[in-house]
Amino acid sequence: MERRISRIPRLFTTGLFLLLSPSIFAQSSGGSNTLLYALIVVGAILLLGVILQVADNLLRIEAKRHNMDTDRIGLFPSLGRIFSKPLPEHLRDKDVYDLKKGFDIKLEGAARPEIVPAQVTRFALQPPNWIGMAPIPKVVVEPGDTVRAGDPIFYDKTRSEIQYVAPVSGEVIEVNRGAKRSIAEVVILADRQMQYKEFEAPELGTASRAQIVQFLLTSGGWTMLRQRPYDIVPPVDSHPVNVFISTFDTAPLAPDLNLVVEGRDEAFQKGLDVLTRLTTGKVHLGLDARDGKQPSDIFANARNVEKHWFRGPHPCGNVGIQIHHVAPVSAGKPVWVLGVQEVITLGALWTERRFNAERIVALTGAPLDNPVYVRTHIGANLGDLLKDQGDLKGNRVVSGNVLAGEKKPHDGFLNYYDQHVSVIKEGDKYELFGWLFPVEPRPSVSRTFPSFLMPDLTFEGNTNTHGERRAFVITGQYESMLPMDIYPQHLMKAIMTRNFERMEGLGIYELSEEDVALCEFACTSKVPVQAILRDGLEVMREQG
Repeated sequence: MERRISRIPRLFTTGLFLLLSPSIFAQSSGGSNTLLYALIVVGAILLLGVILQVADNLLRIEAKRHNMDTDRIGLFPSLGRIFSKPLPEHLRDKDVYDLKKGFDIKLEGAARPEIVPAQVTRFALQPPNWIGMAPIPKVVVEPGDTVRAGDPIFYDKTRSEIQYVAPVSGEVIEVNRGAKRSIAEVVILADRQMQYKEFEAPELGTASRAQIVQFLLTSGGWTMLRQRPYDIVPPVDSHPVNVFISTFDTAPLAPDLNLVVEGRDEAFQKGLDVLTRLTTGKVHLGLDARDGKQPSDIFANARNVEKHWFRGPHPCGNVGIQIHHVAPVSAGKPVWVLGVQEVITLGALWTERRFNAERIVALTGAPLDNPVYVRTHIGANLGDLLKDQGDLKGNRVVSGNVLAGEKKPHDGFLNYYDQHVSVIKEGDKYELFGWLFPVEPRPSVSRTFPSFLMPDLTFEGNTNTHGERRAFVITGQYESMLPMDIYPQHLMKAIMTRNFERMEGLGIYELSEEDVALCEFACTSKVPVQAILRDGLEVMREQG
């Protein structure tokens, strides 16, 4: 960039000389001075414009280095800022990150804003839900044992101090194994009346950080935390430079977290207070500034946190995107991230003296008879959750959203950190020359389809990729989907070639699978971007 900028004055001088030389020749032949003066004035204006533009570019580059909003800093306002919609009244005095890149996928089957109790009998803890855990953790229960919610179920043999505890009370009925004798699930048949292990939480005001950490390790609260980079449960000696929580989700059919937090203000605030004792920096809260949206008063009035407002298309609700714009991650400066309901569970260890793994889960998707929110617990059986939703044969059940979630058997279990179940038609019916006659409406970033003229149109959607894997060529599609100062396609190629220096330099530590899921959706080459990124992150983690 500096080399390119330094060439501009020389190129301009050469061009100005070539531009003026005919006029000078004409003047020497006795022509009018008017054209010469006009060209000198135009040249001076162009020179001034180049100097101002270079200064503006340098100012924005410096602003990026200091993680400042480049749309608000510069000699000239950006076109996006000039033509953007005015902020609503409650945001007039706020600094808003106005993100332009991304894409909203609007699908049919959003959950009605109503919470109903779910009749679920089986719950499971699944070791594969935790990145970096040994395939065969030490299971401390056996089939037939009775447990309370909060009792230890297993621990990682490499980090035995971190306890993974039961989300519900009941009888352990299965310890299911996967490939190479790995532990896939520990299944609990839940009691009708929940029984909780009672905890004596240390006093936040007087307890040391070490005492709080020890309490979280034994009570199961430590598993609510995830560390970036790598998305792992933090090591016991981890000291995060910051903690980040996003209070809204922009993924397709994502749950409304304003509804989720309703009535849980005390536990949510207590969870934030706990987190402030665990970080050397700040607890950052990402708030929703999108048009027509307003965060719950519980979020907007939260104390002991630093608030940041974001608006734009998906993935602006992803915590990784918010971290990038506020305080980027690096290998030596880890941060912790939590979801809203994890914060509530953390706070409930103090307000309720128990491990409360209750979850509000959105059941969504066009094939469902009654998309709705249900009240259940971590690891609920998906068959029980969806048993009154009609015949789901020929449909895919996903724990999480359709972009970054995990495909599950119809009788599988909800993943530990998920609060969303998506059901979508399997893409096993193909269109003849579908790429040549784009008639059927579908969610697409391409303007080949006329649906882009109807921004509020929703689609049924299916799992068809509309093409096979092709040559992985540079297209610029990824960059238009990711509102980060990162070149994701170059990063993917660096991962595939195991170029460690380029992987690090291109920002691999800042990304998680959900951040690049939209790139995978838009990819013309049909490359499994999320799998490639996870492969790269695991390589970097193993390298230390």
